[in-house]
Amino acid sequence: MKTKVSLVRSQYDGTDVKRDLSQALNLIGFEPKFTVKTVAIKVNLCYYWNASTGHTTDPRIVEALIDQVRNACGSDVEIKIAEADASAMQTKYVFPMLGYTKLAKKKKVTLLNLSEDEIEEKEVMVGKTPIVFKVPRTLLTSDLFINVPKLKVMHATHITCAMKNLFGCIAHPRKVKYHPLLAKAIVGINKILKPHLNVVDGLVALGRFPVKLNLLMAGEDPFAVDWVAAQVMGYKPSGIQFLNLAIKEKLGHAENVVVVGEEIADFRKDFPTENTLVARAKMRLQLSLLRAYSKVSGDIIPPSLQDT
Repeated sequence: MKTKVSLVRSQYDGTDVKRDLSQALNLIGFEPKFTVKTVAIKVNLCYYWNASTGHTTDPRIVEALIDQVRNACGSDVEIKIAEADASAMQTKYVFPMLGYTKLAKKKKVTLLNLSEDEIEEKEVMVGKTPIVFKVPRTLLTSDLFINVPKLKVMHATHITCAMKNLFGCIAHPRKVKYHPLLAKAIVGINKILKPHLNVVDGLVALGRFPVKLNLLMAGEDPFAVDWVAAQVMGYKPSGIQFLNLAIKEKLGHAENVVVVGEEIADFRKDFPTENTLVARAKMRLQLSLLRAYSKVSGDIIPPSLQDT
């Protein structure tokens, strides 16, 4: 069965983001085929950086999603914007700093710290490795679960997009404990959490530096979205460890992925691709300096050490 991923050009000024989001969803034929009373929207707020830096989900996209959901499901639907605490980020600070408290008040929705939600402990097998996760119950029980990641590179995994944003749902703040088996952990949490829709914020994407890529992506399957996102960012998807592992674990099939809307090449040419060897050498140097700083000062560990 073919899995569609849409690419739609949308200007960073946000003037047509609602129209463009509607187009992205229409291209993949998305509409809830069931009664929706509760909705969870998982954003990517990995640290206290504004969306203009390419690190965090733009609240304008979330606002457009809220309107889209209410148009499709009714005005009385209960909507929660969700994010979990991380080693170097607390949602109680990041929500007001990045405009989500203001958005929640404007649109009459709820903000949810996933780390304070009711938690279910889930164990999955990835290959022969058992992995235990603390999973927020809201994401397991919401009628409609929407994943809203960023389009950006990450040194440890090459890319971070839909599948990696679900890793950020883990309720335990110090997710760094999973880093020795990061690819397996990403695949493992994707075996548990199944968003109905993934909308990728590529208005500003993050490669070697932030760039106004003016891109919205949408797809129902996180694997398919990441398979396309990797190509937009200049990577061969087959070279991404967690995507290969996802195929082995039957989470996705590359041959079934179909791109609709704009062409991948139209965005790839503008993405500031990172030289992997140079980036890793620079990161090793930065990490050694940051660890030394943290050890001496006792200051909070920066997000480059504790990616979420």
